[in-house]
Amino acid sequence: MKRTSIIVFARQLLAALPLALCAHAFAAEPAWPAARPIRMVIPGGAGTGTDIFARLVGERLGQALQQTIVFDNKAGANGIIGNDSVAKAAPDGYTLLFSNASAMAINPAVHAKMPYQTLKDLVPVAQIGSGGVLLVVAPDISAKDMRSFVQYVRANPTPLSYGTWGTGSTGHLSMEALRAKEDLKLTHVPYKTMGQMVADLVGGTIKIAFVDAASPMPFIKAGKLVPLGITGTHRVPALPALPTMREQGYSLGGDGWYGLFVPANTPQPIVQRLHAEVNRILTTPETRAALQNQNMNTPPAKTSAEFAQTLREDVAQWLELARTAQVTLE
Repeated sequence: MKRTSIIVFARQLLAALPLALCAHAFAAEPAWPAARPIRMVIPGGAGTGTDIFARLVGERLGQALQQTIVFDNKAGANGIIGNDSVAKAAPDGYTLLFSNASAMAINPAVHAKMPYQTLKDLVPVAQIGSGGVLLVVAPDISAKDMRSFVQYVRANPTPLSYGTWGTGSTGHLSMEALRAKEDLKLTHVPYKTMGQMVADLVGGTIKIAFVDAASPMPFIKAGKLVPLGITGTHRVPALPALPTMREQGYSLGGDGWYGLFVPANTPQPIVQRLHAEVNRILTTPETRAALQNQNMNTPPAKTSAEFAQTLREDVAQWLELARTAQVTLE
């Protein structure tokens, strides 16, 4: 080979070498720091709204990250058990929390002591939807809206029982605020899971309850439960004719939402990647339709900082409502 040809070949080889090295590095780079499953903790039982939305978003997130996501239901104590497990987990991107407004914003407002600090130990990544919680009754109760419900309770000679998915939950605090405002006689029956409560509602064990906006929909559509109103500021997609409680003259808390969180000190590149992927997933027509079919509104995406601010504002709002309802827990 002539000297000139050797020089040209050498230059071409050197020029191509960086590209080859980059391609090799990209191919060898693991999809998510390392190729092992991600655990997504769900602080609620199977079939609850939190569970439904966690799996809906989580399955798509796993595909985007090219990782297996294992769902871990940890129900109880209005989400404290599940939230705490993530707050104490290693901040390496392999433990995620899919929680809700009740578990995240109300617990620090009503509990004097908690095993973790919500605003310090958990980092908001992305908000998923917004909505509220429903007040539902059995069809044999004559109430058909909030005003007639208040009249029904007042007319009953003995205190009526109502169910929620736990002491200190959105439903508990909302009903206690209504009870204090209207001087009603009601007895709280806390359940460990939403599924147990809905089963008792349909079975007739209890006849009044606050429920999430997703899990009771089959029974509402079948006429086995009657919705009277929803908390928050917006009506929900699957029940467009149902007025909010605010529209009916009863202001009982702010919007509900679901969200993705990670332990504090999780590296920012991981937080940013999760934020970007979740919000990309939420823009797809398939995901938006699935959320709306489960009674969840899909507002414009928030940044992680905006979601954190929403959480801080909600904690303050629920703290004020807890004081009004005189609900404080150890």
